[in-house]
Amino acid sequence: MTLPRVTEFEHGISAIDAQFHRPGRAAIHLLLEQGVAALVDTGTNSSIPGVIAVLKSKNIPLENVAYVILTHIHLDHAGGASECMRLFPNAKLVVHPRGASHMMNPARLVAGAVSVYGEDEFKRVYGEIQCIDTDRIIEAPDHHSIDLNGRLLRFLDTPGHARHHVCIFDERSQSIFTGDTFGVSYREFDVEEMEFVFPTTSPVQFDPDAAHHSLDRIMSLKPKCAYLTHYSRIQHLEQHANAMHRLIDAHVAIAQAAKDAQSDRQQIISEGLKELFKQSLTEHHCRLPDEQINQLLRSDIKLNAQGLVYWLDYSSERFKSI
Repeated sequence: MTLPRVTEFEHGISAIDAQFHRPGRAAIHLLLEQGVAALVDTGTNSSIPGVIAVLKSKNIPLENVAYVILTHIHLDHAGGASECMRLFPNAKLVVHPRGASHMMNPARLVAGAVSVYGEDEFKRVYGEIQCIDTDRIIEAPDHHSIDLNGRLLRFLDTPGHARHHVCIFDERSQSIFTGDTFGVSYREFDVEEMEFVFPTTSPVQFDPDAAHHSLDRIMSLKPKCAYLTHYSRIQHLEQHANAMHRLIDAHVAIAQAAKDAQSDRQQIISEGLKELFKQSLTEHHCRLPDEQINQLLRSDIKLNAQGLVYWLDYSSERFKSI
């Protein structure tokens, strides 16, 4: 097959385009340490042929993939995990303890995704999600670490987007793989090498207090850069962390303003988010046409609005169920 887009970075780090809905929306990060490989997030089942093609182009045997690491178990990050484990015979799956059981038996995970996307769309995008053998799963609680052929990877428990979320600090590069905890940053919005970053509050476990705390934990490590699943490396982390704190609070304010509305709260919240992003992108000096901006953000605004409605309606006890 044709190779997906691959972006090469220092320290043996590559971003492989997961080809999720469109190019440049989701990245699978490959770490290579003296011939031994790890993947951070997997995309969906349809992403895996591209990963195999990249490994072959780099002369990395499938047997040399030691770890498949999931930042969390939302299926744009973990949907290809069972296919990876089928194809990489020596790999261990590394996942937050709250996510491990859902990798062993994905029935509830699938049901939750179907409730968000609908059954037909779920099957089209994600296909079949298989069980993974318990003995191939490593649970990674806070402060856990793994050794990638002498390269230390440290795990942080980072809820806020999801309660089953970890970030991974790479000692070799002094960088951090943040899944969705440090938000979303599409390369199309870069202006003179400055990125635009915004939170993802998608269903069903958005917790603003935890999100703020997780950002502070990340920044306490003083990482040189962050690798986001959506989409890959960002720098200027002090500026982006401050922006993320402000935008998390702005999301909360938009949701709270719609709390008692008699009409469709999700629509009201969506309109509020559109205005928030429009203002933020104007301040960022983005010059993309409105039509392109709307196309790039349409899915994120929809999911963020859905997540904010869930946050308004359900107590923190509801979020502890996964």
